Amino acid sequence: MIIYNVTVSIEEDVHDDWLNWMKTVHIPDVMATGKFVDYQICKVLSQEDKGLTYAIQYRCKDMKTLHMYQVQDAPNLQKDHGERYSGKYVAFRSLLEVVDDNRNG
Repeated sequence: MIIYNVTVSIEEDVHDDWLNWMKTVHIPDVMATGKFVDYQICKVLSQEDKGLTYAIQYRCKDMKTLHMYQVQDAPNLQKDHGERYSGKYVAFRSLLEVVDDNRNG
């Protein structure tokens, strides 16, 4: 299992709008691609910068599926986010490979 982790630091003045938009528009659009099996939104508790930081983690079955998402879907979805919150956020992405998981027991 692969976790596609997107960490976003969002400015406080747009935080409420951003979080609502992520929950009601952006993440449902990402999930509608069919490339991910689930997701979770995590608020980062240890912060040194202004604003609020979140880690959005999407789980997919393998690197091939993730690559298809990155080529076929990510550019447009990232463009929408970038245009809506231009200058109000910083984001970076990381990949994690699950080596052990007890979610089901």
